[in-house]
Amino acid sequence: MEIAKSLFYFILAGLFEIGGGYLIWLWLRESKEIWYGITGAFILILYGIIPTFQPASFGRVYAAYGGIFIVLSILWGWRIDSVVPDKYDLVGGFVALVGVLIIMYWPRG
Repeated sequence: MEIAKSLFYFILAGLFEIGGGYLIWLWLRESKEIWYGITGAFILILYGIIPTFQPASFGRVYAAYGGIFIVLSILWGWRIDSVVPDKYDLVGGFVALVGVLIIMYWPRG
């Protein structure tokens, strides 16, 4: 159950980081209204809070989160920006997830 909760926090943090960053991107790069940027900034603040619910140390959490971020970014690009991942994206995402599993969940003795 702890692993499921941890993965939930990683995915939630990733969606908040990517979503908030995307809104700021739209505001600055696509000339959307300022409320896109303000909303994105607020969501990014929430993103900063979510990892504090993880049971591990800061460095370990953020190192592992990097792998989750990679995979979520590939999925975001595919579903939101219609950029279909190629085999290198998929292999890289898989390698990143293996890193997450080792960093966060490998038994330590």
